[in-house]
Amino acid sequence: MWHAAQETPLLHSLLVVPGMAAWPSYYLHLLLLLLSPTPLPLTGAHHFSAPNTTFNHLALAPGQGSLYVGAVNRLFQLSLELQLEAVAVTGPVIDSPDCVPFRDPAECPQARLTDNANQLLLVSSRAQELVACGQVRQGVCEKRRLGDVTEVLYQAEDPGDGQFVAANTPGVATVGLVVPLPGRDLLLVARGLAGKLSAGVPPLTVRQLAGPQPFSSEGLGRLVVGDFSDYNNSYVGAFADTHSAYFIFRRRGARAQAEYRSYVARICLGDANLYSYVEVPLACRGQGLIQAAFLAPGTLLGAFATGSRGAQVALCAFPLAELDGSMEQARRLCYTAGGRGPSGMEEATVEYGVTSRCVTLPADSPESYPCGDEHTPSPIAGRQPLEAQPLLQLGHPISAIAALQADGHMIAFLGDTQGQLHKVFLNSSQGQVYHSQQVGPPGSPISPDLLVDSNGGHLYVLTAQQVNKVPVAACPQFPNCTSCLQARDPLCGWCILQGRCTRKSQCRRAAQPNQWLWSYEEDSRCLHIQSLLPAHHSRQEQGQVTLSVPRLPTLAVDEYFHCAFGDYDSLAHVEGPHVACVTPPQDQVPLNPPGTDHITLPLALMFEDVAVAATNFSFYDCSAVQALEVAAPCHACVSSLWRCHWCPQSSHCVHGEQCPEGERTVYSAQEMDIQGHGPEACPQVVGLAGPHLVPVGWESHLALHVQNLQYFRGLSAAYHCWLELPGALQKLPASLEETAADTGLIHCQAQQFHPSMSQRELPVPIYVTRGEVQRLDNAHALHVILYDCAVGHPDCSHCQAANGSLGCLWCGDGQPTCRYGPLCPPGAVELLCPMPSIYMIEPLTGPPEGGLALTILGSNLGRAFADVQDAVSVAGQPCSPDPALYRTSTRIVCVTSPAPNGTTGPVQVAIKSRPPGISIQHFTYQDPVLLSLSPRWGPQAGGTQLTIHGQHLQTGGNITAFVGGQPCPIQEPVCPKTIVCRTMPQATPGEAMVLVVFGHAERKLLSSPFRYTANPQLVAAEPSVSFRGGGRLIHVRGTGLDVVWQPLLSVWLEAEAEVKALGAQPQDLNPRRSCEAPAAEPQTCIQLGGGLLQCSTICSVNSSGLLLCRSPAVPDGAHPKRVFFTLDNVQVDFASASGGQSFLYQPNPRLAPLSREGLARPYRLKPGHILDVEGEGLNLGISKEEVRVHIGDGECLVKTLTLTHLYCEPPPHAPQPTNSSSALPQFVVQMGNVRLALGPVQYEAEPTMSTFPVEAQVGLGMGAAVLIAAVLLLTLMYRHKSKQALRDYQKVLVQLENLETGVGDQCRKEFTDLMTEMTDLSSDLEASGIPFLDYHTFAERAFFPGHGGCPLLPELEGLEEEGRRATVRQGLTQLSNLLNSKLFLLTLIHTLEEQPGFSQRDRCHVASLLSLVLHGKLEYLTDIMRTLLGDLAAHYVHKNPKLMLRRTETMVEKLLTNWLSICLYTFLREVAGEPLYMLFRAIQYQVDKGPVDAVTGKAKRTLNDSHLLREDVEFRPLTLMVLVGPGAGAAVGSSEMQRLPARVLDTDTITQVKEKVLDQVYKGTPFSQRPSVHALDLEWRSGLAGHLTLSDEDLTSVTQNHWKRLNTLQHYKVPDGATVGLIPQLHNGGAVSQSLAQNCPSGEDIPMLEDGDDGGVRLWHLVKATEEPEGAKARRSSLRERERERERARAKAIPEIYLTRLLSMKGTLQKFVDDTFQAILSVNRPVPIAVKYLFDFLDELAEKHDIEDPETLHIWKTNSLLLRFWVNALKNPQLLFDVRVSDNVDAILAVIAQTFIDSCTLSEHKVGRDSPVNKLLYAREIPRYKQMVEKYYADIRQSPPVSYQEMNSALAELSGNYTSVSHCLEALQELYNHIHRYHDQIISALEEDPVGQKMQLACRLQQVAALVENKVTDL
Repeated sequence: MWHAAQETPLLHSLLVVPGMAAWPSYYLHLLLLLLSPTPLPLTGAHHFSAPNTTFNHLALAPGQGSLYVGAVNRLFQLSLELQLEAVAVTGPVIDSPDCVPFRDPAECPQARLTDNANQLLLVSSRAQELVACGQVRQGVCEKRRLGDVTEVLYQAEDPGDGQFVAANTPGVATVGLVVPLPGRDLLLVARGLAGKLSAGVPPLTVRQLAGPQPFSSEGLGRLVVGDFSDYNNSYVGAFADTHSAYFIFRRRGARAQAEYRSYVARICLGDANLYSYVEVPLACRGQGLIQAAFLAPGTLLGAFATGSRGAQVALCAFPLAELDGSMEQARRLCYTAGGRGPSGMEEATVEYGVTSRCVTLPADSPESYPCGDEHTPSPIAGRQPLEAQPLLQLGHPISAIAALQADGHMIAFLGDTQGQLHKVFLNSSQGQVYHSQQVGPPGSPISPDLLVDSNGGHLYVLTAQQVNKVPVAACPQFPNCTSCLQARDPLCGWCILQGRCTRKSQCRRAAQPNQWLWSYEEDSRCLHIQSLLPAHHSRQEQGQVTLSVPRLPTLAVDEYFHCAFGDYDSLAHVEGPHVACVTPPQDQVPLNPPGTDHITLPLALMFEDVAVAATNFSFYDCSAVQALEVAAPCHACVSSLWRCHWCPQSSHCVHGEQCPEGERTVYSAQEMDIQGHGPEACPQVVGLAGPHLVPVGWESHLALHVQNLQYFRGLSAAYHCWLELPGALQKLPASLEETAADTGLIHCQAQQFHPSMSQRELPVPIYVTRGEVQRLDNAHALHVILYDCAVGHPDCSHCQAANGSLGCLWCGDGQPTCRYGPLCPPGAVELLCPMPSIYMIEPLTGPPEGGLALTILGSNLGRAFADVQDAVSVAGQPCSPDPALYRTSTRIVCVTSPAPNGTTGPVQVAIKSRPPGISIQHFTYQDPVLLSLSPRWGPQAGGTQLTIHGQHLQTGGNITAFVGGQPCPIQEPVCPKTIVCRTMPQATPGEAMVLVVFGHAERKLLSSPFRYTANPQLVAAEPSVSFRGGGRLIHVRGTGLDVVWQPLLSVWLEAEAEVKALGAQPQDLNPRRSCEAPAAEPQTCIQLGGGLLQCSTICSVNSSGLLLCRSPAVPDGAHPKRVFFTLDNVQVDFASASGGQSFLYQPNPRLAPLSREGLARPYRLKPGHILDVEGEGLNLGISKEEVRVHIGDGECLVKTLTLTHLYCEPPPHAPQPTNSSSALPQFVVQMGNVRLALGPVQYEAEPTMSTFPVEAQVGLGMGAAVLIAAVLLLTLMYRHKSKQALRDYQKVLVQLENLETGVGDQCRKEFTDLMTEMTDLSSDLEASGIPFLDYHTFAERAFFPGHGGCPLLPELEGLEEEGRRATVRQGLTQLSNLLNSKLFLLTLIHTLEEQPGFSQRDRCHVASLLSLVLHGKLEYLTDIMRTLLGDLAAHYVHKNPKLMLRRTETMVEKLLTNWLSICLYTFLREVAGEPLYMLFRAIQYQVDKGPVDAVTGKAKRTLNDSHLLREDVEFRPLTLMVLVGPGAGAAVGSSEMQRLPARVLDTDTITQVKEKVLDQVYKGTPFSQRPSVHALDLEWRSGLAGHLTLSDEDLTSVTQNHWKRLNTLQHYKVPDGATVGLIPQLHNGGAVSQSLAQNCPSGEDIPMLEDGDDGGVRLWHLVKATEEPEGAKARRSSLRERERERERARAKAIPEIYLTRLLSMKGTLQKFVDDTFQAILSVNRPVPIAVKYLFDFLDELAEKHDIEDPETLHIWKTNSLLLRFWVNALKNPQLLFDVRVSDNVDAILAVIAQTFIDSCTLSEHKVGRDSPVNKLLYAREIPRYKQMVEKYYADIRQSPPVSYQEMNSALAELSGNYTSVSHCLEALQELYNHIHRYHDQIISALEEDPVGQKMQLACRLQQVAALVENKVTDL
């Protein structure tokens, strides 16, 4: 897909390659494959790219507004916004660089299909031409129209070597210029040496662009080179200024010069002979060769390679004045001083090995001949290099340069070989890169074609993959001043009063100081507020703020700045750099945010709505400051950023003013010069004076140090201590003890504390208040620690181990507990702890070897590790505790000692002298034994679930398993007799020993090692599709599959949130098992990370080579991401297993209920009937064999499964329902997991007799016997007749059923065969092309239908004298001039139409003659037609507007038909022609596949029921081998006879065989160029001498009862594969053939209904034309004859039985009919301009005449275009193609055309039982076609209108198509004959018109008459 940002309409281009017709078919196939339609590029605003296309060159047409891209095999035309406008295909072509251009590939055996790279792309603005030169055909060029590059204006058919322009090798550069000169344009081209054929092409040539030989250098200047190999110039660029052209290149020069140098050459623009050629060397000091160049105004810029391998580059600038001066100096020295300078050294010479030398001419020669002359020396080369200093050095090689002079600055753009574009500011003698950006793919060099658009706003950058449009200066992208100036873009600056980054020209006041800031100016800095006075302000009062803003712009008198405090504006007063503004009042300042003491608002200095400078300004609130710090409000107040003060007595934080009278103040810390300022002056609590640790339950006394109490001196107040206990605030009365002048102690009342404590120690905050609420500051955070000995010390050992400073003791009083020492009565203190208690031991078993870590949990297990170090025994054996794992009093972990197997006993812990603690649980030493494994093998990738069987496996707590040295992770729990683990991957297959470690004891399973096998391999998996419901059986084949423990088929899903909630659980890699319960089935779906869901099914292992898997079900709303197999640890993607075929999920099938009345109603089934179930998507995910259908407990056998139908054969008798609650069996379809119940089924049975009394039955039987006896005689008489009729009826029923079931299959088979044939036809068309008629023949057939090939009389027929002819020709020329008078022509038309003898045929003929005569002036003809259509509309408006244009009754209607034929011919050829031709060939192929009666013309395969062969004719297809001589269908160049196969039928007549043979042998030849079927005989050849000439009638023809049957291949018994030949007819033996030609000249063309020549004998072929007489039937006596006659009579009784053939034919052709209608109705294509123009004109007419009925307008458009033109094209392919149209094809096309007509009407298409068969055929499609027509009209209405100029331009192009002067004179002659018939009436009409009188139109017509009729006149 071609890349860009938005879609564009489809554009088509046509490649016309000379000599294509002669190319071998192989090359044609390959070329057409490469040129097959590809998706067109999407276009975007900033880049354009095309897939698999390499871009070469870029050109810009400024006036045209288009951009042109030369690419390999393509030319693209783009808009300036890089939207694709057109694309032309230029290759690949058959070519070789070693051959001159050729027409026949045989001339160049080494020619191959070669890509055509664009080597040169130039714009010629004067001629509006694009010059494009490619590498193929030796670099010849072509000219294309600038407005549409697909239109080739010139292409050399047989170019000479003078027209070889570009280098024929892509790596060799070609540069050029189009030089506009007065009166003509010249082309200057310079190129390097490329290929052996380019040695004769000079490096520099002047070529002509116009004239008879464009691009030729004949007679123009060439840079003559003595030896091309010495002067292989490598050109870098070509440039021009107003006077000169400059070429920059590198070369080594003559053989004497070993080193390469850089050069610049100059010639005068008007010098067509290169007399003025001068070149001088260029040198960038210290650098290498020039790599890229650009001619900027007054300067030549060059990029020179530098560094090792040219990896770096330097930029040099050469002033043009110095460059021209250097060249003038070299020219002067060579003109006047023999090339020698003042020092005598040679400073100038004549280069390139030519014979010319520097001379000594007069001193004024350089001025006299500024551009040289024939006598001046050339080409001149200066020896002194022009040197320059590098401006800049870069790290990457430069491939492109462009420059721009803007706003007085020079900006250079450098493109490097890595795809980066560098913008450089050239400032005096240095360059500075200010911006670099990646353009296009990294690593792709930027092309030298770096173009700046005409307004200097954008740069077009070309790389090999894409074109980019890059802004020269992206000023608007910088949002603020800082980013604008930091960008250092010399074209950008900050426009202060507009508040945006702009070009200088876009800033209105840029010329005034301080208005436009430029980053390169000194002291250029963004406008800013330097200072604020004051820096912040109290919100409670309004004041003035002064802003200091340096370099503030000056405003006009009536302009002002204003300040914006957030949303509040105030006028600004400016004095120099100072700006004064008033702050907003308190109610205009927003509230402070919660938890803050201020609000900060943006403060902006504004000009109108632009912020010139901005900062932040804060409004504070001192009263809110103290609330921020509850523990120290004074500290917070006086320490804040704001100037706030604290009033200690009233506890207020205030601003500015003093505290209330008589109250001392603590001042802000910012008041440095006032005593008593800052937080140190605040009244505050400094710290605790009493205890820090306070025991719970014991009365404690707390004291705190305070200072700075002098503020309260003389004021009495009560003090309180406050403790913030959990859940409560406790207040304690306190007293103040003053210890110094301003310090003291606060004593809190003694108190016991009983908080609810969950931890051992509880920090409690404490503070002091004066009174109830006036809080003293805490100098820092103050806490007391409450602790409770009982918490955290549950037993005696813990209590005794507590910190001694807490004073905790174990108290045995009452309930033993740990208490604070003074709280325990003296006698209750226990110094020794109780005996240890053991609650639990783990594990309970261990190996006899010991070494097991045993955990003992209990209480009083020691106060420290030393207590238990030697105190533990297990079952009587010592156990060593681990100090690292010991926990005081509660846990001991010890390591067991060895003991005999079976030893058991309790655990004992004995601490010091106390009795030991003994466990209730016993520990047992037991010996674990490993017995066996299952399974015994598994893949080396691991993942096998391994079960180890044994005894006493639950031994110890730390059990690990290993297989072959690899860990085998155990799945919990370990059971006494089994251990389950998962194997890990193993490096190599082989046996591995199983090892289980119990603590430190190892057990090995030596008897049965585990065997790692090679990993399983999957080689096939099918099928690869399933319904989303899953359950489809997948057969997976591979090797080693039986070793897999649990194979899975899984799918990863991206699931919606609601799908994930349907039961998918997070993945549990090791699900818990139970030793007794069986293993649980794995979950169907599990949740993975990253939002993925994994659904799996378990596969069954059928054998080592086969797995059977069911496809997992996919929930609705989930999207499959990956389908894979999990074979233990081996994961295989489905695509890898199936040979690259990915697994596809299809939507679940949908089936309709059996009964149309709903699922609840039973479906009535007749026994023996096949059940047909309708649905959607039935076979997308399953095959017929996999579907199971049940009716109750019986199976309905599936016979056929299609996309929409399921056919199954039900059980013969009603099955039993599977559900006892249901009376009827249910119909259930099972497709994998998808189960669909479609309702109950009720079998219809014969009515059974009810129970009846025996007596009544006897009586009734006797009565019935009498009745039977009575009617028996009548029955026997009737039986014979009825039996026969019944048999016939049953046969017909069987025949109908067979037809009904067979039509669908037949349609599909026929369509498949037809598509195969059409594919072959398409490949044939690639070689031969569609046989379109040339425009000349098409126009004559369209204008003059029914006139055969000679619509006009020969020119001036009957005129024998040459002089007479000249006179008549003069008269006709004057008539042609007279027709150019609109008044004359309209009068002529109206007068002729008024004549009663002027028939409709005459009107059409004259209209066509006028169309032919005025073809060269289509604009004029269109104007006449518009006028006449307006008159016609005015005429019909007063009658019935809907009847207008219904028929062709007037001349304007025929003119409209002809006008459409002219305008739509191109559309026919390029768009509609192919589907029309494919439809015609498809019809012809289908007709020929079935028998066609040569006499009646009826065919088995047709759409027209009147041409349907209503008989069953047995036929057999044959393939004949036709001997073909050279020239007739044989390969080009073949001189031997060839045998070509031809398909025929054995029932074909000989003439039909000849026609089919000619069609197939000459399939690539137009019909008019084939031999006639009547000029050839068919000869059957058998063996060497067997030759038999076959004919339709001969002596062997069968004649019976006056009926002669035409001979067929069946008659001659010609076998399949027989050899035949077409030979010319012999004149002496052609009597039979001639007779046949009269009776049946074209097989099926003219049905033979006449009697033969032989005395009343009638001819017949397949069926006889009429019924036979009765006598003939009576004479037949053969039983077989009678039976055959009866069959025929039955078929004739209901001939409609054969109408299904029409349906079959229709279904087969449907695709081609659809394609044709879509092409006609421009589906997905632009509408032809003429159609839009015509429809707009009809809309104007309707509006003009106030016709608002949409149906009328629809009828006008339909009558004017679809029914007038397209129906004619549908019905008559011979109008457009050179083909033969048989009667049957014509009849079929008539049905299709009638369908098209029905589709164009607005009336409802109603069909019924009595409707014609032809209308019934397309009854279902016509509504869809009607919608297409309505959409076609709507699309045309909505498309942009066609301007008058656009239409005239299109008509002007069409006017020259028909250029036959002789035919024009013939048309004038016939037109004059019509004028002559009504001469007097026309003269009268002209004389009655006053304007006509002034123009003397009557007189002029009489002069024409005199000349044409040779009459003498006095006029």
